[in-house]
Amino acid sequence: MKAMKALRYATILLFALASIRVITGASNLTSTGTASAALLLSVPIVLAALGGLFSERAGVVNIGLEGMMIMGAWAGGFVGAKYGPWYGLIAAIIFGAVGALVHAIATVTFGVDHVVSGVAINIIAAGLVRYLSTLLYKGGSWPGASQSPPIDPIPVNGLPVLSGGRFFGWQSPDVLMWISEKNWFFISDVSSVLRGLTGDLSYVTIVAIAFVPLAYFILWKTAFGLRLRSAGEAPIAAESLGVNVYAMKYAGVVISGGLAGLGGGFLAIVAASNYQENQVAGRGYVGLAALIFGNYRPGGLLAGAGLFGFADALQLRDSTAIHALLILIALILVFVAFRNFKKGNNLSAGLSLAFAAGSLWFYFAVDELPGQLVTMTPYIATLLVMALASQRLRMPAADGIPYRRGGMG
Repeated sequence: MKAMKALRYATILLFALASIRVITGASNLTSTGTASAALLLSVPIVLAALGGLFSERAGVVNIGLEGMMIMGAWAGGFVGAKYGPWYGLIAAIIFGAVGALVHAIATVTFGVDHVVSGVAINIIAAGLVRYLSTLLYKGGSWPGASQSPPIDPIPVNGLPVLSGGRFFGWQSPDVLMWISEKNWFFISDVSSVLRGLTGDLSYVTIVAIAFVPLAYFILWKTAFGLRLRSAGEAPIAAESLGVNVYAMKYAGVVISGGLAGLGGGFLAIVAASNYQENQVAGRGYVGLAALIFGNYRPGGLLAGAGLFGFADALQLRDSTAIHALLILIALILVFVAFRNFKKGNNLSAGLSLAFAAGSLWFYFAVDELPGQLVTMTPYIATLLVMALASQRLRMPAADGIPYRRGGMG
């Protein structure tokens, strides 16, 4: 049922984008390049959000996702440049997990406030990797104090039959590209987007997306997942039933750091082919926002990360498409207003309609968005969806509450 609902919303969204593309001429809204870039930019957000999911479900708030991603990106650049990209990804996971272990010791064992510990991790990580990079630069190992040597690329492949992928040496036809070149309304738009999501994928991207259903299976279909979630929902009750709450919290936080570190390693190895200072650029915080938007569920956080990735891809490729996106924002706000009217929330519905009217006015009043506003678009979109999702949030009951064996606090 949920899968069918998600498919229906995705179809409506693609139809709206196709219509806006025809009206405005912003071809990049549904182009293969935009979809491919959106996926590439979404993967680190998805990994950070999945990391946050394990930690928060265990009852530990992890504001330190940003720092763990930074440590993963640096380790991926350092080890990947010397020993190859796969070893770099393993190192990224380990470094992220080490940062998470420090967070777990501080919060679970010593009862430090979760937010304070997470912020400290972020600050320490940024300073530590800068110090290590400077040492390597002075030692002649790195070309600069803010970047690693280049890393060998990881192979890519497309989905066989649909996107011209290779399968045991057989090169399949690129059916989706053939359909997208026909310029059929909606059909070609869907083909272009699917081509971007299934063509020339890094094997790391495939594995990262596979983590989403895997995380759902682990957390909701296994005994380990039940114990971990019980540590975040009712730790005292879980303890009375024989669950080692401390172990579950440690496991959740360390898994969280490993996934966040892998997200940082993805940025350095797959997205950029070398480590660069400030490469993470707040994606740990955006991952946490995507997690909250997704109501602490794997499918929801995937949608939130996809929204940020799409907006980020548009602002990198075409400012005209960002301008056209104002129409989509207006349509979404009208849809939100309609739902609020049905629920009897007249004030919220009126505000949504007012913002929709403002978005349309801004589209017609301004021919070209200022460069600074275009760059801010992904973050504005994240704040927007956070505001829309705030009324239905349901975090784990004991999330962020200090726990002591035999009682809380």
